[in-house]
Amino acid sequence: QIKNVILKNPYNEKEFTGDKLTIVDVKAIDETGKTYQVEVQLVIHTALTARIMYTWSRIYQSQIQEGDHYKQRKPVISIWILNENLFENVEDCHLPFSVNNLKHQLVLTDHLAIHVLQLPKWPSSGTVNTEKERWVYLFKEGQNLDVDNPPEPLNTKEMRQVMKVLHRFSENEKDYLLYQSRMDAVLKENTYISDLEDALKAKEQALTEKEHALTEKEQAVIEKEHAQERLNDLLLLLKKKGIDPDKELK
Repeated sequence: QIKNVILKNPYNEKEFTGDKLTIVDVKAIDETGKTYQVEVQLVIHTALTARIMYTWSRIYQSQIQEGDHYKQRKPVISIWILNENLFENVEDCHLPFSVNNLKHQLVLTDHLAIHVLQLPKWPSSGTVNTEKERWVYLFKEGQNLDVDNPPEPLNTKEMRQVMKVLHRFSENEKDYLLYQSRMDAVLKENTYISDLEDALKAKEQALTEKEHALTEKEQAVIEKEHAQERLNDLLLLLKKKGIDPDKELK
């Protein structure tokens, strides 16, 4: 059972710039000491996998201080809810990752577990049989739901409580405005990342075109040299035949 939940306030204006946006959205600790990190990612970018490992490692490392020992570390389970697909070539919505040896089926440690939920991979006609599927259904279809008349898969005590919280949040103007401010900061960060990636692609394209131009120029020089060599051979052959092209042209 979860005994402690930390909601990092993502709406604090002071945390809208720079790497402050990498704060953990939710961190929970259960009765055994396991830590659960929950993150929501709206836009996929090339640095996301590195960010996933970075945030996990920061939480894992922070468990012990000077004078502690390694045995005090507990597992850290990261759950990433993605609004876009990180892995396009697989159809699974839920992708669990761990550290293991595939050849011998050996698990190095159970302290690292990362779960990626790709919401676009969830089929709209998918059946809901487990709590995991219920939550994915809520994340995917939540904005279109009638709080007062929830669909059967969400008509449970826990889900009704969740939808009430969402409804109350949407009606609180201050929370809503702060949420919009945070969203604006997130979108600006994502736009910056996208622009940077586009700039890198443009630079790579320019370098490729420059290399092609140099190659074509080198090829033209080689062809010119070959043409001159053929001309010289022809002139030499004519002279051997007693024909002087210079005199003939005069």
